[in-house]
Parts: sequence; structure tokens; C-alpha cells
Amino acid sequence: MARKMVDCRTMPSDINCTLTIAGEEDEVLDAAVAHAVAKHGHEDGPELREGIRGGLVDVEPALA
Repeated sequence: MARKMVDCRTMPSDINCTLTIAGEEDEVLDAAVAHAVAKHGHEDGPELREGIRGGLVDVEPALA
């Protein structure tokens, strides 16, 4: 499975957040939703999850 990434700098934000989250798609989605709720005041729901999923991009795995 390809690694995915979401970068808060590419999402609308009032707090100029710079957090980047990378990993397996489900991990990134869950972490990004938790972050959006805790730090950005969003409500967890289908719209938020679809918006975040739409912002996920493929990334190269980190080299060990």
C-alpha cells in the first residue's frame, strides 16, 4: 500500500498550521481528523473525512 501524506499548509486554516502527517492511508486519515477536531475546531463527520481524504497525496517511503 502506498504511503499517503496530508499537509495542513495546503488546507484552509485560521491558525497557519504547518503540521504534516504521513503513513498508511487509514492512519493518516484518522490522525488528520483527530488533529482537525482538536486544533482546528472541526466536527468529525463524513464531510470532514471526505475533505481530508481528497487532500491526501502519495509520498515516497522514507529511507532507513
